[in-house]
Amino acid sequence: MGYAQLVIGPAGSGKSTYCSSLSQHCETIGRSINIVNLDPAAENFNYPVAMDIRELISLEDVMDELGLGPNGGLIYCMDLNYHMHLEENLDEWLTEELDNYLDDDYLVFDCPGQIELFSHVPVLKNFVEHLKRKNFNVCVVYLLDSQFITDVTKFISGCMASLSAMVQLELPHVNILSKMDLVRNKRDIENYLNPEPQTLLAELNQRMAPQFGKLNKSLIDLVDQYSMVSFFPLDLRKESSIQYSLSQIDMSIQYGEDADVKVKDFDQEDDD
Repeated sequence: MGYAQLVIGPAGSGKSTYCSSLSQHCETIGRSINIVNLDPAAENFNYPVAMDIRELISLEDVMDELGLGPNGGLIYCMDLNYHMHLEENLDEWLTEELDNYLDDDYLVFDCPGQIELFSHVPVLKNFVEHLKRKNFNVCVVYLLDSQFITDVTKFISGCMASLSAMVQLELPHVNILSKMDLVRNKRDIENYLNPEPQTLLAELNQRMAPQFGKLNKSLIDLVDQYSMVSFFPLDLRKESSIQYSLSQIDMSIQYGEDADVKVKDFDQEDDD
């Protein structure tokens, strides 16, 4: 059985930076992971790329040939990529690439930031189904920029976007507040790490007009019902913070329960 993280979140939420820091952390502790680029618009990487979707299609080519903008071009890339390449040429690319990894290998998929791809367009869901057929346990790692969480309205908005991805992808979900190292007043963030529903409702009613009272209660009930008010803060400056987030993700995909952690071999030093 293989294991995989699907790293998603809005553009600018720090997905590639997370992947890079995770790669460095695992290298430091002697653990083996493989990072896959699923962004046709990516240009530079700060981590070793095990698989690259740009081998099939690139955003720049699509924009030039079809005259599309960045968002439309990326949606076209992913949709075209799945329907024309991942379905018709699975044996030639995706299956062939996945067959290069052992049963207990660990893959991290760095995804594009267009929210359409994980909110209502079925491309990533179909991609996940293929991973499951290849016997991979998959977890969604949803990143939300902690600097975005400055009041209750933005917090609820972030929760709704994450919930949309959860419903669409039907996978274990780990929500992470990224860029904690850039937050000046961490007390403002702490109020939203594990808030009480009634506190959220009171703050929301205070910010919104009275006629939105029933809507506010419905939103808070929805968030509370799906346990979406639980976020893990991630400070990439701290190895302990990275390790804690990784342990939560590993637990969600049962990594280590029926597979040994892969440790890189190091040359033995001479005794003399």
